[in-house]
Amino acid sequence: MDFFVENALREDVGEGDHTSRACIPADARSRARLFIKDPGVLAGVEVARHIFQKVDPAARMSIFIEDGKAVSAGDVAFEVECNTRALLKAERLVLNTMQRMTGIATLSNRFKFEVEDLPVKILDTRKTTPLIRFLEKWAVRLGGCSNYRFGLYDWIMIKDNHIDACGGIKPALERVAAYQKEHGLHLGVTIEVRNLVELYEVLEVGNFTRVLLDNFEVPLLREAVLTVHNRYETEASGGVNIHNVRQVAMSGVDYVSVGALTHSAVSLDLSLKVIR
Repeated sequence: MDFFVENALREDVGEGDHTSRACIPADARSRARLFIKDPGVLAGVEVARHIFQKVDPAARMSIFIEDGKAVSAGDVAFEVECNTRALLKAERLVLNTMQRMTGIATLSNRFKFEVEDLPVKILDTRKTTPLIRFLEKWAVRLGGCSNYRFGLYDWIMIKDNHIDACGGIKPALERVAAYQKEHGLHLGVTIEVRNLVELYEVLEVGNFTRVLLDNFEVPLLREAVLTVHNRYETEASGGVNIHNVRQVAMSGVDYVSVGALTHSAVSLDLSLKVIR
């Protein structure tokens, strides 16, 4: 978090906020409120607290609505009192971060609502903004969905390019198993299949945790789930949106991964207004 805040402030502030230096006395203090202008699920309040404390260790924040709670237009999420120059320095970073996180949490909550009565988990992906993945995945959780792997290091995913570059499904799975044994690793393994023929092949080889059914139509998803027959975890991916996620989930898969949770979320409108 410190790395993110420090670098984001360095990007925005540079050698100094000349406008505030010109207009505001160095010892001035102000209060400001964070107003909600769109309905959604709030995210980023704790990040905002960290930012304000970074720019002014004496900053005091009163939180009225916590992360993960539903909000409506006109709500006040928090009030902050701190050095005025510091407040104005932090304003844009707080808003940019919270608007992005709240948009992701809101969209994630919509996906969760669509399938909340089904035994399935909605997962995010690595399709995130560079360097703020930890914030975007945090927002996904606040919205009620689940995180997949955080990076290339905590779960093995054998995708089509790996299979093609390796010479096929069997050698790819065998090499992964040998690599894990050699390095003393016990990571989960997902392997992607593009059709039922590839599914039959991976089931014959084994040595994996989950099979990713990529761009399968719903009838084929159902057939694939029946074929796997609970021997391995099943995941649907590709082309999933808010309009079809329920149909996909009803196929019986264990997981549905949705890149749109992070790459297509629309930021919610928030504003930070000085009140004194």
